[in-house]
Amino acid sequence: MQRTDKTRLKRGKKRTSSSTRWLQRQLNDPYVQAAKRAGWRARSVFKLEEIDARFALIAKGEPVVDLGAAPGSWSQYAAKKAARVVALDLLPMEPIQGVEILQGDFLEPATQEALLARLGGKVATVLSDIAPDATGRRLVDRLKAEAVGEAVVGFACAVLENDGKLLIKLVKGAETAVMDMARPHFAKLRLLRPEATRSDSSETYLLATGFRGTADDPAGAESSTVAAA
Repeated sequence: MQRTDKTRLKRGKKRTSSSTRWLQRQLNDPYVQAAKRAGWRARSVFKLEEIDARFALIAKGEPVVDLGAAPGSWSQYAAKKAARVVALDLLPMEPIQGVEILQGDFLEPATQEALLARLGGKVATVLSDIAPDATGRRLVDRLKAEAVGEAVVGFACAVLENDGKLLIKLVKGAETAVMDMARPHFAKLRLLRPEATRSDSSETYLLATGFRGTADDPAGAESSTVAAA
């Protein structure tokens, strides 16, 4: 990744020291700069791009659902690969060509029902970049991440087609519970930390491939393989 000379900012009268540090980090982040040059909405696109290059997550014409989509770089990427994308986020999103956008809280049953209705059938890939609001309390944040991850797994089991794929962002410590829930339904689980992940971030990604049905499906009783990145 190309790097540029570092920019240093002075603390403004109306800007806190923490916001100054955040802005300076953004200005000096090579992935932020690369995303801006390429017209992507966020640096997170490079995480998806790396995982897709390794594991062929997204293909032309495949239906994909993007959860926690705002500001939309993952949806942009999937649409650029000519996938059929439905995106959902709690926040409003600017339109993206080739992407159907819904606004709502994924954890609300009514939102999931609306999303299921909009999908109108099975999908090849479920992406989730949902990031619960951090409290700064490690246990609370882990439990919140587990709850979101388990909800995403449950949703994926309802919408994935046979041999479908699931990618979920988690925080360190939440992997075990979410993997335990996903294990009966997928042929292979992998924990990944893409190169674009910031060094001080606790996030990790769970990639589950080879969807084979729910616990009611006899195929779901088979054991799955867990692989490291």
